[in-house]
Amino acid sequence: MTYTPAADRYGPFPNQADKPASAPRSPYRRCGRSGLFLPQLSLGLWHNFGAPGPAGISDEREFHENARQMCFTALDNGVTHFDLANNYGPPPGAAETRFGKILKEMPRDEMVVATKAGWTMWPGPYGDFGSRKYLIASLDQSLRRMDMEYVDIFYHHRPDPGGTPIEETMAALEHIVRTGKALYVGISSYSGKQTHDACRAMAKLGGPPLLIHQAYYNMLGRGIETDLLPVTAAQEMGVIAFCPLAQGQLTDRYLKGIPKDSRAGSDPRFLKPQNINDALLAKVGKLNDHARQRGQSLAQMALAWTVRNPTVTSALIGASRPAQIVENIKAFTNTAFTAEELKLLDAILAG
Repeated sequence: MTYTPAADRYGPFPNQADKPASAPRSPYRRCGRSGLFLPQLSLGLWHNFGAPGPAGISDEREFHENARQMCFTALDNGVTHFDLANNYGPPPGAAETRFGKILKEMPRDEMVVATKAGWTMWPGPYGDFGSRKYLIASLDQSLRRMDMEYVDIFYHHRPDPGGTPIEETMAALEHIVRTGKALYVGISSYSGKQTHDACRAMAKLGGPPLLIHQAYYNMLGRGIETDLLPVTAAQEMGVIAFCPLAQGQLTDRYLKGIPKDSRAGSDPRFLKPQNINDALLAKVGKLNDHARQRGQSLAQMALAWTVRNPTVTSALIGASRPAQIVENIKAFTNTAFTAEELKLLDAILAG
């Protein structure tokens, strides 16, 4: 291991002695009804850990070094949770392969590594959806790519549109834990009802509880507040919010136009330029003004807002360079919102 983590890398977590760090660190929350604590900021490896792309670093050696430094910077700042999926890249699988190489330089037992399966990974009927065959085969492939014996969390990545019975999907997750390929299991993007049904099916199997739900949640996308969060609270599940910055919309990135190297400017598959419209920019401008009054960037305020609810365990960010991680960690220097502030923000978002 050539990398030595920062000695003061941990933020506050229960039963830890109060050891002030030299800079802000991610605090921790218990994940649902379990003994696992997650950092309130987690690092996702969705689009910046595969192959170099034309919108960013094009040289492979430079790209890999940037990925290494992002992982090291994350851990140095208390971010111990790294989130992947079988199809993350590009191409699919490339993010796991790269992360596996970097992981050899890091303290594995201090880290929570998650991966998923549920979207198309290979051709034919056995490389997608939620069958027992697909989920177990996919995790086996993920473990080989990362050269790991187990992952800490394995998710079913989405509700199965192909009709696999939820009992079969849950049985696959139960098998994965029982055989030691994952320590915990969770689900992603299930509705409230689907989550309830999945928990009930797992309970009938006598399997492990569904530890965590990974859901889309941010200031611009709040549907889970009424549909999902009551169910996860009742089931004592943790929740990790993906896209807490709405793919860059909740930053100052687009206030003066669409940069060519931005998500909307270079990769419109997930954020289309037409989504950056006058109505959105009016809201974002007002949010940005309020964030400055709080002494924060808009991104920092948006992250603090996402974890304001104690039932949200963590916010899952992406990054393209180490400095972004450091800036996002600073969100935890001010996470308090007054009732008046929340009313103001609600009014802005409803406008």
